[in-house]
Amino acid sequence: MSIIQKILNSRSEDDGNFFLFLKKILGFQPKDLHYYHKAFIHRSTNKKDDQGNPINYERLEFLGDAMLSAVISDYLFREVPSGDEGYLTKMRSKVVSREHLNELGRDFGLIAYLESKIPKKNFGDNVHGNMFEALVGAVFLDRGYTYCKKFIDKKVIKPYVDIQKLEGKIISYKSLLIEWSQKEKKAFNFQVYEDTGKDTIKHFAVKLSLDGKIIAKARATSKKKAEERAAKRAYFALQEKIKINS
Repeated sequence: MSIIQKILNSRSEDDGNFFLFLKKILGFQPKDLHYYHKAFIHRSTNKKDDQGNPINYERLEFLGDAMLSAVISDYLFREVPSGDEGYLTKMRSKVVSREHLNELGRDFGLIAYLESKIPKKNFGDNVHGNMFEALVGAVFLDRGYTYCKKFIDKKVIKPYVDIQKLEGKIISYKSLLIEWSQKEKKAFNFQVYEDTGKDTIKHFAVKLSLDGKIIAKARATSKKKAEERAAKRAYFALQEKIKINS
């Protein structure tokens, strides 16, 4: 009898489905489902162990973030021998950007197995990336560094890391515009205010000014997102000037 059949026969139907789901994503057989179950538990469940410690994916998320950083740092260090510390740090940030991790978690459909007291439709995009990091942490605890490195290499580096494309990728339009405005000695200002629209979820609106002139507006569910969205619109409005002067 194969190990998969033994697991499917000895566990509940839910565990069996979860095992097969993990095996498909990981590309290898998980040994201890305990770690992976924890990677899919949201803090809203308020679960605790016998010692009163919280049971949720947040600690695994912390561990997975560190493992991603280490494996990708090692890859970039070897792949780009001419890159200095600043270059390598910037490139690593592009690979492990919140946007990219959210995309990975969403593509794998991790939220389908999320255990939470909050309706899944109410979660923002970041839950996908958080769960992906937690999954990486679970792989490390279950199978060790070698398997964790192989998983990151197969699921993150090979399909997504293209050095030349990453060099041209902008990860923060706000940072780019602030840097450009300081270089060009232009006054750069965000005016953020609470949006009084009819949305059920509170929104924030932003007016972005350059030398006292409003050049972009945006709204989003957080101040940070609204500012980044406005900065992106401003970047495309000023793109030719930025290219000429950069």
